[in-house]
Amino acid sequence: MIFLIRKLIKIIIYSALLILITSTICYVIISLSTQTQLYNNINDLPKTKVGIVLGTSQRLRNGTENLYFTYRINAAKKLIDSKKVSYLILSGDNRVDEYNEPKDMHDELVKLGVADSCLILDYAGLRTFDSMVRSKEIFGQDSIIVVSQEFHTARAVFIANKIGLTAFGFNAQKVTTQQTLKIKIRELFSRTKCILDLYLLNTKPKHLGEKIKIG
Repeated sequence: MIFLIRKLIKIIIYSALLILITSTICYVIISLSTQTQLYNNINDLPKTKVGIVLGTSQRLRNGTENLYFTYRINAAKKLIDSKKVSYLILSGDNRVDEYNEPKDMHDELVKLGVADSCLILDYAGLRTFDSMVRSKEIFGQDSIIVVSQEFHTARAVFIANKIGLTAFGFNAQKVTTQQTLKIKIRELFSRTKCILDLYLLNTKPKHLGEKIKIG
C-alpha cells in the first residue's frame, strides 16, 4: 500500500513538472515570436483601418474599478485620436444579459468623446481566439491593431499570425496593483491552450455567422 502511494505521488509530481515545463515553453514561444509586433509608443505604431479592443470586466468582484479595463479604454481612445485607426471593434463576452463587455467598452468610449459611428460591437468574443478569428472571418479584416495589456496582445497577435491576419499590438498601460499574480498564472495556461487550439485541436470559434462590412 505504501509503495503504491509513493508511486502515485511520484506520478503526480512528474506530471505537474511536465505541465509546468510545457506551459513555460509555450509562454516563451509566444513572447519571442511576437515581440517585434508589439508597441508601447503610439508614434511608432503602423496605421490600419480597424483596431480591436479585447474585453474584460469593467469592475472587479468587489465592485471596484478594474484597471485592466480602464487602461484598455484609454489606449483605444489614443488610437482614434491619433488617427492610427478609423474604427474599433469592441470584442468581448455577452453570454448573459447582466454581463456585457462590448457595451461597457462602447459606453465608456462614447463618454470620452469617441463617435458612435467608429465603434463596432462584437458580442461573440467569448475568448481571445474567437475575437481574432472573427475579426478576419466575420469583419473581413486582413490587418488590425490589437489593444490590451502586453501579455494579452502577444497572445492575440500570435493567433493572428497563425490564421493569416496581419496584426500589431498596442500595449495598454501595465497594471501593477490588481490581481497581478493571478493574471500571470492564468496567462501561463492560456498560452498553452492557445498553442493546443492552433496546432493540435483545430478549434473553431463558438459563433461565426454572416459577414459584417466595416466602413
